[in-house]
Amino acid sequence: MSASNFVFGLFLLSTAALGLVRPAIAGEPAPARQKELVHLVRQDCGSCHGMTLNGGLGPALLPETLRDKPVEGLVATIYYGRPGTPMPPWKQFMSEAEAAWIVDKLMTKFPQ
Repeated sequence: MSASNFVFGLFLLSTAALGLVRPAIAGEPAPARQKELVHLVRQDCGSCHGMTLNGGLGPALLPETLRDKPVEGLVATIYYGRPGTPMPPWKQFMSEAEAAWIVDKLMTKFPQ
């Protein structure tokens, strides 16, 4: 395990212990908001994770690369970022439920 993965694991455990990370909230954003979130992922996330989400500065965000990752950890990564890495928090741009929706879509097939 790399030092950054260990630190991130500690971060997730500590935020979960404080009640800051909750299980994904069911529900779908309105269609117009879904379109905005898809654009955000394709453009903003794509600038590091590749415009086709196949990887770049950040890892690939494809179903096969995410399948073994815990959903709650992926939601927390989007929402809170990864301290000590280039991954920023996105909580000022979306709700935790919207981050969970993005993870759900990334783990199946992300819309165009």
